[in-house]
Parts: sequence; C-alpha cells; structure tokens
Amino acid sequence: MHILYILALLENINKHIPLKALAEDDRPREKLIQLGRQHVSDAELLAIILGSGNTQETALQLAQRILHENNNNINNLARLTTTELMKFKGVGPAKAVNIAAAFELGKRRTDKNADELYHIGSSKDAYALIAPKIMDLHYEEFWIILLNRANKVIKMEKLSKGGISGTVVDVRLIAKSAIENNSSGVILAHNHPSGNNKPSEQDIEITKKTKQGLKLFDISLFDHIIVANQAYYSFTDEGIL
Repeated sequence: MHILYILALLENINKHIPLKALAEDDRPREKLIQLGRQHVSDAELLAIILGSGNTQETALQLAQRILHENNNNINNLARLTTTELMKFKGVGPAKAVNIAAAFELGKRRTDKNADELYHIGSSKDAYALIAPKIMDLHYEEFWIILLNRANKVIKMEKLSKGGISGTVVDVRLIAKSAIENNSSGVILAHNHPSGNNKPSEQDIEITKKTKQGLKLFDISLFDHIIVANQAYYSFTDEGIL
C-alpha cells in the first residue's frame, strides 16, 4: 500500500502543476500584488508573462529554465527573437510575443528620456541614453546624438544599418544633420554585436574624420560610444578625442 502511494506521488510530480496549485508564497502574481513588483525575482516576472508552463513544468519552472539557458542574464534574453524563444518547450507564438512585447515596452520607456532634453554630462550618460536602442541588436547600427550649448539632447538619429561585422557611415551626413539642427556638439554611437567593445581601425578612422569635418563648422565632437552587451567604450574616456 505504501509503495503504491509513493509511486502515485512520483507520477504526479511529473504532471503540470498550475500556478493556482502552488503554495501562496510561490505564486508570482500573488507575490507581486502582496509585496510589490520590486520584490519579485526575474524568474517570477517571466513566469507572470508566460502565464502557464508545459506538461512537465510550471510557469515558474519554465521561466527558471529559460533564464538558466541564457546565463540568468535578462539582457541575453532580450536579444532573442520570437523564433528563438519558441524553441523552448512550452513557449508558443503567443508567449514569445508577450515576452518580446514586455522587453520592447521597457525599452520604449527608457527612450522617452530623449524627449525631455536629456543632459549629457559624461560617457555614462550617453551610454544610458543610446544603449536601449542598440545593445540587443544582432547587426550594427550607427547613431548620432546632437547636443545644444548646454549639452542637452536636441535629437537622436540613426544614420546607417549594417550587418554583423560592420556598417558604413558618411561624415557628410553627420555634418548635415548637425548643421540643420543647430547643434553645438555631436556624440557618435554604434554597437558591436560580437560583444567586443574595442574600436576597430575603421572606428578610429571615422572618428578622426568626423572630428576634422565638424571642426570646419565650429561643431565639437564630444565622444564616440561603442556599445557591446552591458559594456561600452568611450573614445573620450580613453583619451583618443
């Protein structure tokens, strides 16, 4: 009798357990409501977005596995496409779209800083502003940040989009945009999908050419930021500008 009971328990462990069947402390939704969103873990937030698991895992267990396979790094998770997300058992099109939409909403909230004349006082400020736009891309994009005399952002503009290994930008387009927007200063920015934030020879060359070209119009090149995952390289901080 005892053996049959134990076998029955072992069989039930492998069955899907809905969130409602979990202990109160283990329910992500209830935990968020009772304790506040700041007290909910990354896995619990992802479980809420997923809503349900699969035949072998609860939503929380599925979320923990997804994060584990992304080195428990939500930035790695944010880089996944919906197709890549659907490779996880239990994640169909609807759940993949929910995850992608959640990350995009967070990204757009950060982007709103640019609409409030964001002040750039350091390379860290520039990185914080541009990173949400380009850090998760699988290809390179080249952007410029245009500043007024008070070092406040007038405009952010994408100038080019390339492949995995690089992108091409025209110095004349940088100067044209800076002049048309009455900018006093410019910050260049692009990403390295490889994760290596060190500048290439091409990066150094375009920085030198841009600095020389803008100088003709009495416009300063304040920095060139290279974004790679959660790190960045600043030409100004490194003494190249």
